[in-house]
Amino acid sequence: MKKYKTYIIGGFLLVIGLAIGWIIKPITQTANESMHDHSEMIGESSSVGEEIWTCSMHPQIRQNEPGICPICEMDLIPLDNSISNDDPTILRMSKEAAKLAQIETFIVGGNPSTNQHINISNNQQIETSIKVDGTIELDERTVKSQTAHLTGRIETMAVTFEGQYVTRGQKIATVFSTELLAASQELLTAVQYNDRVEGLKDAAIQKLKNWKITGDQVQQIIASGKPIETINIYADHGGYVLNKKLSQGDYVKQGQALYTLGSTARLWLIFNVFESDLANVNKGNKVVFTTPSIPNKEFNARITYINPLLNSSSRTATVRAEIDNRNNQLKPGMLLNGMITATRAKIKKGEDVPVTIPNSAILWTGDRSVVYVQVPESEVPSYEFREVEIGNRSGENSTITSGIDIGDEVVTQGAFAIDAAAQLNNNFSMMNREVKIKKEESADMVPSYSEDTSPKFKDQLDQVLVSYLELKNSLVETNPTNASLSADLLLQSIMKVDMKLLKGDAHMYWMEQHNAMQSHGEKIKNATDVEEQRNQFDFLSQAMINSVKAFGTNEKTYYVQYCPMAKDNKGANWISSEEQIRNPYFGDKMMKCGSVKLELN
Repeated sequence: MKKYKTYIIGGFLLVIGLAIGWIIKPITQTANESMHDHSEMIGESSSVGEEIWTCSMHPQIRQNEPGICPICEMDLIPLDNSISNDDPTILRMSKEAAKLAQIETFIVGGNPSTNQHINISNNQQIETSIKVDGTIELDERTVKSQTAHLTGRIETMAVTFEGQYVTRGQKIATVFSTELLAASQELLTAVQYNDRVEGLKDAAIQKLKNWKITGDQVQQIIASGKPIETINIYADHGGYVLNKKLSQGDYVKQGQALYTLGSTARLWLIFNVFESDLANVNKGNKVVFTTPSIPNKEFNARITYINPLLNSSSRTATVRAEIDNRNNQLKPGMLLNGMITATRAKIKKGEDVPVTIPNSAILWTGDRSVVYVQVPESEVPSYEFREVEIGNRSGENSTITSGIDIGDEVVTQGAFAIDAAAQLNNNFSMMNREVKIKKEESADMVPSYSEDTSPKFKDQLDQVLVSYLELKNSLVETNPTNASLSADLLLQSIMKVDMKLLKGDAHMYWMEQHNAMQSHGEKIKNATDVEEQRNQFDFLSQAMINSVKAFGTNEKTYYVQYCPMAKDNKGANWISSEEQIRNPYFGDKMMKCGSVKLELN
């Protein structure tokens, strides 16, 4: 009987042991998995609709629930899919993300304790209201001309009246051209004698491409064996027709304007300020205005430009504000009545008031501290990165000597959440101050870690370059579908780079470039418009160039090439494995536009 009881007790203990083991195993497995190399967590995805949590210092860490970062042990934060924006100093957030961050703001020049403007009675701040009139005008930066690409007679004209809306890529005219007839006949002749005269066919094709005739059209000419005498012209820009210069049946020369057009999405507000009031008007002043065309409705804007010249006859100078007009409610030519609120801060006559803000608004980073300023009159919550210099600190407030002005609305609560979102979106932030728009600004700022970089890391960087060149070729071919696929492969190759091979400053520099390439690569992958992909490719290319300059490669020599006409004549760079120019920003439109700017060995 004792033996039987012993068996029962032993069996019972065995069952308990197995149960405990079954419970402990998943816990141990989870703990072990959390200690794995953080590179294995890069690129984790979640199902649609799930909230993703990430680390503000290591954005490659992503998981579907709250927790801590396995690298730095900081609390994970919700990933904010910030709204796309080309200016890296401004973070645009969704309304849901801004609400989650519980953002509070303070108007500079007000009472830090109550967030209210100091009134004139205590002799510390004087508000001046200046009455002005004005008109609405088009933003001159959007006005463009549509030109003919070759000489001929306009057979048909789709643009028939001023005020007509034209979309980019729309067929706008058909041109009959004897020059086109002759050039296409030359092409057919060159095809016949190409074996005898080297380069004759290429020269004939290039002549047609200079008139923006596509490669497909060239192949149609060759396939049909017949010259063509008419060609379609497609709109290079979108907008409303402002001035129609030619009509059907008119003769047109190469480069001659068919019409000019402009966009009404963003308008200029031009106000007249009398000479006696100019001293009180500054950039950033708020202006509230109305228009007789829309009664009982007030609009708000900020002064962005003050004309340095005075009209000697009216004794006025014009000031300009800008406003978004997405619903086309406002129209150029409307009359305006406005009130500019100008603020002058004084302690006593002749003495300026220091700009004082709460300490909670300041992200302390040493000599260069950071605040975030709410962008006024923006459609979605937008916050601008500002570096400030700190003067005296007194209690809960600090004096700012430069970086912000009276009237700015600084973030006093939620600044860390904004900064974390900016870091994830590759915007300016405390940890990322090297984001650049103009390539010239960063040309001499790339550090050199090549001598200390391991060959293994360079091999991995070479693989990233291979994927990058595939993306570049897809844009050369103006193929947005292939560009999205290539961007996905590029992101995968970036994830495979072992950042543990770098130490110290080199590691931090790679993190900055890694974040930039990942952010802009994702935008290229998700974009369907090739022009948006090309816009993001510019930023991606700069991060890629910085990486190759800083760390070097093992494989071969690469070429940094530059097109001065890309991005509306602002210019853009890219990397190529060969010296021949094949422009990813224009494709067939201007395939050979560009030059070799630098060799990377």
